[in-house]
Amino acid sequence: MTVPLRLLVVEDHRDTSAALVRLLTRRGYEVRSAETVASALDVARDFEFDVLITDIGLPDGTGHELFEKLKAQKRSKPLRGLALSGFGMDEDIARSRAAGFTEHLTKPVDFARLQRQLIQIGEE
Repeated sequence: MTVPLRLLVVEDHRDTSAALVRLLTRRGYEVRSAETVASALDVARDFEFDVLITDIGLPDGTGHELFEKLKAQKRSKPLRGLALSGFGMDEDIARSRAAGFTEHLTKPVDFARLQRQLIQIGEE
């Protein structure tokens, strides 16, 4: 039996965050959420998660900056990241990939695609 992935969802739009957390929890993932870079860093101090799912545009910084800060922390295993954004131009996707995100998902989020990415990460 595999252990479900532990996810940190960072999204400042409360309805979007609540929907993602609800859907992911129903799929068996252990999920914590935050609305800002600062609150995500606070959550990360006490929650050892496997995958960061973050909006790129946050009130106090970017998802790229958050991902860099979290990757720099001492962790028991490498951090994986999935970017969420309202922008899906080639340069937006390239910037997320350059930051180290596994995937750049454009809002509104295709939940089936998000789920496929999480399954793939869980199998690696």
